Amino acid sequence: MAVAVAAPILAAGVGLTLYAMGDAAVFFYTPAQAKLKAVPAGRTIRIGGLVEKGSVQKRANGSVAFRVTDLQASDAVEFQGDLPDLFREGQGVVAQGAFRPDGVFAAHEVLAKHDERYMPKDVTEALKKSGKWRGGETSSSR
Repeated sequence: MAVAVAAPILAAGVGLTLYAMGDAAVFFYTPAQAKLKAVPAGRTIRIGGLVEKGSVQKRANGSVAFRVTDLQASDAVEFQGDLPDLFREGQGVVAQGAFRPDGVFAAHEVLAKHDERYMPKDVTEALKKSGKWRGGETSSSR
């Protein structure tokens, strides 16, 4: 009897908590996952992968444009601000922001990864499959 009374109350509590957190949760996607999930413009997410070689362009207005790739797909990113010291082509990066209606990812935060041990598992697997993996084992295997 107590379970029959407590279960709906607990379910309602969990439901209200998840509803309240709805906009606070920021999901992580690789470029291929973002395309597959068709992430809508304006939704704040994180995308991660490698900074595509030859894609970094510093613009006169102080913004930087580059592409993030997981070696299956890539996304154009624009960022206005100071990039981390470790940011460079071929290195891991995670950008937080939202896709604009034109499909460009407008980042408001960029985090550089110093090596592949800290890459998301999906990106690490894509690198291994492509034969471009340069690191040791992933952090999940430690």
